[in-house]
Amino acid sequence: MSTNCDEEKIKPSEWISQSEAARIRGISRQAISKLVRKGRIRSLIIAGHTLVNRQEVENFEPQDAGRPKATVNDAD
Repeated sequence: MSTNCDEEKIKPSEWISQSEAARIRGISRQAISKLVRKGRIRSLIIAGHTLVNRQEVENFEPQDAGRPKATVNDAD
């Protein structure tokens, strides 16, 4: 039933389609799907449809791309 969601009571109003999540964030549905695959947003699969948690989509903070920049240690 679930891809990366804890076993809890499911409130239908808390779950939206990937397309709706994409509209909310202003990104593509494929980008939402990628976040689900990486486990960055909780999801459910119901009747073959992947739903995502509305609050997590609204509060999602993207990470900086690439690896972190190296810091320079002062030799003083």
